[in-house]
Amino acid sequence: MSFHARLLADTADARAGLLGTPIIQGCLRGDVSLPSYLAFLREAYHHVRHTVPLLHACKAALPARNGWLAEPLDEYIEEEQGHDAWILDDIRACGGDAEAVRLGPPGHATEVMVAYAYDTIARVNPLGFFGMVHVLEGTSVSLALMAADQIQKPLGLPDSAFSYLRSHGTLDREHTAHFELLMDRIEDRGDQDAIVHAARAFYRLYGDVFRSLPLPHARAVAEAAS
Repeated sequence: MSFHARLLADTADARAGLLGTPIIQGCLRGDVSLPSYLAFLREAYHHVRHTVPLLHACKAALPARNGWLAEPLDEYIEEEQGHDAWILDDIRACGGDAEAVRLGPPGHATEVMVAYAYDTIARVNPLGFFGMVHVLEGTSVSLALMAADQIQKPLGLPDSAFSYLRSHGTLDREHTAHFELLMDRIEDRGDQDAIVHAARAFYRLYGDVFRSLPLPHARAVAEAAS
């Protein structure tokens, strides 16, 4: 079994836990609201803005045996530049306050996920960061384009409100193929175990981000009660 195949197999249950979160399942059924989408974009901004700094941190911490990863990381850094700005543009297109999001704090779940990423690089194994890449890009490919369609139609939002989901979903299809090739070049068992461990953790942490978002029906119930 290749390492990438092992990574998929050893994290399948954790991935199912993420995909089973109520807000994701509701979105796939068309149960959406503008406050929920804006809350998602807010949290997306606050972790995506750390992608490039995390890539730089991972590259700087690479041990000599993994020096070959420096060039692929440089490619990731170049491709990920400015994605946080896409999200702010989407917030504006939805009528949200992008500047308040930019200047405001992340939610607790997002803050913990980002902190775990930095800690994994600095304290455990820098290659553990690829566990985060696996979770975020794999989830994006699976859900982003479908979610954009499910959200846009019932809410009547313009195409300009979905630059992050649609561009990222398409781009990550290319990334995941490249990611598989990279993972299959990692031969050290300790490095492999660190990536699997981190991926399982990030599935749970990213799931917590989604669980922290307001459910669309919660607002409707509250309005009916009032």
